Amino acid sequence: MARFEEIKGRALLFLFFLLFIWFTSFSVRIIFSPILPLLEDEFMINHARASGIFAFMSAGYGTSVLLAGFFSGRVGYKKVIITCIASLSLISFLLPFVRNFNLLYLAMLALGFSHGLYIPSTMPLITEYYAEKNWGRAIAIHDIGASTAIFATPLIALGLLHFLPWRGIFIVYGSVFALCLAVFIFAATEVRIVHPARAVFRDIVTMRSLWFMTVLWIFGAGCNLGIYAITPLYLTKELGLSMDYANTVLSISRLVAIGVAVACGFLVDRFSLKRMMFSMLLMTGIFTVLMGLSPVKYTGMLLFFQAFFVTGFFPMGLVAIARTFGREVRSLATGMILAASFFTGGGIVPWLLGVSGDIYSFRLGIVILGVLTVLTSFLVYRLKEIK
Repeated sequence: MARFEEIKGRALLFLFFLLFIWFTSFSVRIIFSPILPLLEDEFMINHARASGIFAFMSAGYGTSVLLAGFFSGRVGYKKVIITCIASLSLISFLLPFVRNFNLLYLAMLALGFSHGLYIPSTMPLITEYYAEKNWGRAIAIHDIGASTAIFATPLIALGLLHFLPWRGIFIVYGSVFALCLAVFIFAATEVRIVHPARAVFRDIVTMRSLWFMTVLWIFGAGCNLGIYAITPLYLTKELGLSMDYANTVLSISRLVAIGVAVACGFLVDRFSLKRMMFSMLLMTGIFTVLMGLSPVKYTGMLLFFQAFFVTGFFPMGLVAIARTFGREVRSLATGMILAASFFTGGGIVPWLLGVSGDIYSFRLGIVILGVLTVLTSFLVYRLKEIK
């Protein structure tokens, strides 16, 4: 297909539509964070078991992005995204009928699997649709969907909970996905890329940059989704704050993230990507440590600055992946990195923080995560393919 040389008109409109799909699919995945105290009370479970839903969700997500990296180019990126949206719609409509917490674990596995089909297919789609000179801006604009979802989802939960029980929220999501599915079928053009040979796969897994990038993404995801997932529990159960206050603080702390994601996408085309990635991850680790050490009255401010820096890492990380790996293996590399990082950072990290909350305190787990992130940030300088 002919590439869009400039991001304007139809090219910009389609990019904003992809942004909305990303926003909605990301939001339905993280909506469980603001409603987690309700689930804990209804099902009468402890912090570790409640936080375990993120581990199941991330297990499904990790499996999915890995498989999508292998097969989406052969099947067709449009078909894979259609499957993703249709599955998310169906699961959202079925979630209100789950009455057993063990079944909720299985539902989270399926939800994570469906959500994981999206990014490994969308990133190659964007790099095929848009000229290489615009990749930084296109990826950054698209990534606004995730940062906007992180900001808006607690407010969406608060707003809908005034009119609906928590189960009714998923009927709304299911309806939105159904509408997106109908539009995407007619708006998108199919793109296929030859599936990489096994020899190419062996070449990828021997690249040091793949593993360095994976570790960086693990701690980026841990400081973003891991902290985000347990913050309502931490504020309400350990610090004794109200649920409304906890979700409001969580949302406001993510407000600036929307602008940061866009700004970073434009800046990577002008400044050193390597230095910017290092700075963002280093400052993320420092503010994560401060969150665990500071008095309660500073929690909101520290959440704000921590979110400011960690959000900037992800559009840079996606651009780094696009520049490091060639066209034929980009989807596979993206899938492998996201599979490991979001399973560990988005699933295992919140579960470990929940265990820390049960055994000692959330604060201890947060400090340890921050220290490890500071140490990990120096791996950025081992990425030889980017400047």
